[in-house]
Amino acid sequence: MSGEIVKIPINNSNLNSSIEGNLSKPDNPLGIVVFAHGSSSNKNSKRNQLVSEKLNNNNIATLLFDLLSDEEQAFDSQLENMTSKIPGVVLNKFNILLLTKRLSMATDWVLSNPHIGKLQLGYFASSTGGAAALMAACHYNIVSIVIRSGRTDLVENQFLDQIVSPCLLLVGSKEKTLVKSSKKTLKKMRKCKEKKLSIIEGASHLFEEEGTIQSVAEVATQWLTRHFMLYASRNNLGP
Repeated sequence: MSGEIVKIPINNSNLNSSIEGNLSKPDNPLGIVVFAHGSSSNKNSKRNQLVSEKLNNNNIATLLFDLLSDEEQAFDSQLENMTSKIPGVVLNKFNILLLTKRLSMATDWVLSNPHIGKLQLGYFASSTGGAAALMAACHYNIVSIVIRSGRTDLVENQFLDQIVSPCLLLVGSKEKTLVKSSKKTLKKMRKCKEKKLSIIEGASHLFEEEGTIQSVAEVATQWLTRHFMLYASRNNLGP
């Protein structure tokens, strides 16, 4: 399996701006999963790396990347350290439209890459990245989506009604409010080919409890593998 650090160009006032990602590609992968992390995470998240490794070991390529540039992350840090907040200013990491735009740029980068561009595409997202994944999925042929602790309540109904990709929502049993909002989200995804809520017992929002993130990795891998294989079978694609 090959692994490399990649640079993904972003449309910014600085023409040389880019975001960094970690691309891992097994030999002859079933597909590739692009990760969209939450507001308190980045491409080096140990939880996402564990899920990525599980996918890689099951012949699925992965791309973990930073949704924000170094400058945007620095801006957020400065703003959070201020004793008084600036009215109307939203942190970049909570700007769903910006996160959606970045995920779309990463998706375009994958599709234009000669080595991975023909692979089936899936998303694995968490927290605010889950909202970005659902909105971005309206514009691409995403074979399957898995969202952990997703802020799907931040997605407007007009986008939820456009989603056709099979979608699995993973929520910890301790997150009662998130369980309720996830159920509401699934009801609004009327055109979704397959949708499911899976509750991981004993888990909180960050899945820090022993064995819980391993359960996420196992369930997510089974879901994504099944849908990659189903898509290949329906479209007469080789392994």
